[in-house]
Amino acid sequence: MTRRRWIADEVSGNLAALTGTHAEHLSRVLRVRVGQEFDIATRSEVRRGRVVRIESGRVELELGDLVPAVAAPQIVLALSIFRFDRTEWAIEKCTELGVAQIVPVIAQRTEAHLASAAAKRVERWRRIARQAAEQSRRSSVPEISAPVKLKDALAFAAAARIFLSESEEATTLKDALASQPGHVVLAVGPEGGWTQSEIKLFREAGWTAASLGGNILRAETAAIAALSVVISELQ
Repeated sequence: MTRRRWIADEVSGNLAALTGTHAEHLSRVLRVRVGQEFDIATRSEVRRGRVVRIESGRVELELGDLVPAVAAPQIVLALSIFRFDRTEWAIEKCTELGVAQIVPVIAQRTEAHLASAAAKRVERWRRIARQAAEQSRRSSVPEISAPVKLKDALAFAAAARIFLSESEEATTLKDALASQPGHVVLAVGPEGGWTQSEIKLFREAGWTAASLGGNILRAETAAIAALSVVISELQ
């Protein structure tokens, strides 16, 4: 039977602790008992953990053997901010797929009220990513960065820097990855896509335009579909 995996809130030597809502869920919902075992992800590895102490708001575990973990490709998703319910869904699913970092981007077509409120949503997005990482048995939580403007995202360094463009006809995402293997930064536009001036900025900064095909996809669908292609190609 597959052991449930948790991402430790605290780690000190061979001891780990789950605190706050993590601990409350374990004690009140799962009725955890001393001696039960789980997989515990630290920042550097996954180890088998045995519950040794249960207190109010805190569950402590003794760390044992290493649990083999598959190395994930390093993919940064520069995700334009769109409707928050759809943004949250994209963050959850991209976390499950294995993205290493998500950078919310304020694009020209990002609605003003969403752009102004985005910074206040970051902590919620981080909670969603953590829950999705545990559910999908990841060994780490993807970093959810503070929102940035597109001009700042353009400076990200990677072996491959690719932006999805509905107007691109010659280069598919798979083609772009084949010519630029390695660490990838992938940019996905907002509802309505990138503006022509933004596409010009991407090209001037050395990014590669790529297409997902002839269908027009919602932003969140494009992000999930594109990430799936990237992971498949890199693995």
